[in-house]
Amino acid sequence: MRKVFKRASGGIWHHVNKNNHRSFLHPVVKWPPAPRAASGCKAQLLPVVNNKWALPGRSARLRTPMLLPPLSSRLLPGLPRHCSSTQPAFLRETGAQRIIHMHKMIRKITYSLGRHLPTVACGTTQVRRFLHGAYVRIQPFVQEALMKGRPVVALESTIITHGMAYPQNLSMAREVEEIVTTNGAVPATVGILRGRIHVGLTDEELQFLASSKNVVKVSRRDLPFVLSQGLSGGTTVSGTMIIAHKAGIPVFVTGGIGGVHRGGENTLDVSADLTELGRTPVAVVSAGVKSILDIGRTLEYLETQGVCVAAFGESREFPAFFSRQSGFHAPYHVRDEEEAAELIASALGLGLSSGVLIAVPCPQERAASGQVIEEAIQQALGEARSKGITGKELTPFMLQKLNELTDGKSLDSNLALIQNNARVGSCIAVALSKLQKARRKGHLPQQKDTAPPQPVVIGGINIDFIAKAQNPVILGGGQTNAGRVRRTFGGVGRNLADCLSRLGQTPLFLSAVGKDEHSESVLHYCHHMVSQFKENLCQAPLVCIDGNVPLSTIQYVCQLAREHQLAVCYEPTDENKASKPFLSDSWKALTYISPNLQELRAINRTLGNPLPAELPSSLEDVVQTAVALACPLLAHLHCVVVTLGAHGILLCGKSLGGSISLCSGAHEQTAAASLCATHYPAIHISREEIVNVSGAGDSLMAGILAGMLAKHDTDTCVRMGLLAASLSLRSYEPISPAISTSSVSQEQVKSRSWPEVKVWKMD
Repeated sequence: MRKVFKRASGGIWHHVNKNNHRSFLHPVVKWPPAPRAASGCKAQLLPVVNNKWALPGRSARLRTPMLLPPLSSRLLPGLPRHCSSTQPAFLRETGAQRIIHMHKMIRKITYSLGRHLPTVACGTTQVRRFLHGAYVRIQPFVQEALMKGRPVVALESTIITHGMAYPQNLSMAREVEEIVTTNGAVPATVGILRGRIHVGLTDEELQFLASSKNVVKVSRRDLPFVLSQGLSGGTTVSGTMIIAHKAGIPVFVTGGIGGVHRGGENTLDVSADLTELGRTPVAVVSAGVKSILDIGRTLEYLETQGVCVAAFGESREFPAFFSRQSGFHAPYHVRDEEEAAELIASALGLGLSSGVLIAVPCPQERAASGQVIEEAIQQALGEARSKGITGKELTPFMLQKLNELTDGKSLDSNLALIQNNARVGSCIAVALSKLQKARRKGHLPQQKDTAPPQPVVIGGINIDFIAKAQNPVILGGGQTNAGRVRRTFGGVGRNLADCLSRLGQTPLFLSAVGKDEHSESVLHYCHHMVSQFKENLCQAPLVCIDGNVPLSTIQYVCQLAREHQLAVCYEPTDENKASKPFLSDSWKALTYISPNLQELRAINRTLGNPLPAELPSSLEDVVQTAVALACPLLAHLHCVVVTLGAHGILLCGKSLGGSISLCSGAHEQTAAASLCATHYPAIHISREEIVNVSGAGDSLMAGILAGMLAKHDTDTCVRMGLLAASLSLRSYEPISPAISTSSVSQEQVKSRSWPEVKVWKMD
């Protein structure tokens, strides 16, 4: 008897057939690992906390506080060393005096560095963190992204605490973070919890702010009091800009900014957002100014404050939050994210100490009528005046009243513009990051890179424990059963990368590794996969992704595939996870998929295609069913590799002259190409020889892909996969250590006799 348990490094035990969901978004942990940090752990590996991957994403964020290394002249070269034989006055001070003295010295060093380094430089960001560490908690995933120059988008929290009712505010906040992540940036929602500023929130922290009743609306003036009293609050545009700038985040997305209130010429009610834009160098992406305000006077005030205002798109029309037109024009406009990034980079480079406002109109199909909104505003303003509602309570009241008066139309437009701003803002952040990296590289000596592009594998890594009893019958009654426990290393993504590396490829494997007693063994076992990391996925000849990856990451990879014509192979992992790419149009950017019959049925169920009443068992019926299920997918996919277990595999795709090409694009433009299915029988292995089945399918696919990358013909590629699978079936390890370039090769394929291949037309 044998039971298989799986454990993600740092996670909990569970049976192999239980749900094995893992949560990670844009994968940032790199394979191979970086050199050891001073603490002894791998510098580039993020730990697992509460059985969650500690990677960028709302559901997997660390709760450990940011650690500050000891202050010394080694860490801060500007700090003088004392050479006097007498004890320096600094060392004779009390603890409190010494802390004050240290912070003064850090401020001097920060000022000196700030005069010579651009505000986006990592060094300045690090020093800022030393300065504000007592008040600020920067989530590790945000901190790492900033340190490595990846795009980060700041998000406000007043819209969560005061803008919408629970639970709609929570779902909106989660969705906005997902949009930012999907578009290639790292979301950093800013909020204040119990007297401490948080840059980046966990899901529990988002829920706390969304459901709490007595939270403060925090602008610049409120920050000192809220922190000193240990209160919690949502940060306004003004408050978020300050914190984003302190953290080194240049792009901030919101719904709409505050402005000059109607009648402001008498009441002097002017939002602090406007003065903040005049003195804080952060780019704010919004749907213009809230419609309830005096837009004309707001634009005049922004001009006085020296704020560069640009409409986004082909028109200079300044949007009015719910509506696309306000009747006013922005001074400038930028056509796309690249132009917006150039504008922001110029503002930062000049060191003007003022912000940039990018005004993005609400999507046409969900924008509200200007006349309807204006009539509702006038009615709401009258009610606010009669109730004596003024100050910072006015805006939440007006938005709620508008929602009632427009039967929810204003709220629908509000949600649409927030989502659209998040998409546009994250694209701008990505473009700005690329621009800054390119400019920094331009000032460095260029080194020619002669290394060939690497295939990339994105997926899970597990530790499997296999327990096998010595006797076929398990004794009950509390008796001890002798047996053997064996530890192996698995995970679909890891298996693919392992097998590819044994077959002469140098895959870049992106995954998460826990910080526990198993992490070192994982790294030691996988040392043969070590290769130099390349950030640019767009150069990869092939990208493999497994079903353990969440939908947002899959969508991001598919987006890159569309933009850069990448070949992407999707390994569905299991029946429950197989359909992830098929929940949207993302799947149409895939090149290959490798489902079994159950997974193929689940995919077709998601797409709403006809399904067989039950899955057959005889080979002829299995092939017929697989052909029927694969056919609708080939309208967009290049090839469907259906794994049939002991029956072998069925290769479905476009054929020219009787052969299905695995090379994407080979028959795409050929009218004579027709859809065919080719059946390759498996290599026969007796039941007694089979030791482990967990990695056979991954070995099969890795062998096929290795042959394809080596530019072998289709028959050779498939048979290399069958050879690799047969070796892994005989091995206690998921991927057999016997797999190599000599045991699985074109020569080995040619030296064997193979069963007859059968071909069916699918047209």
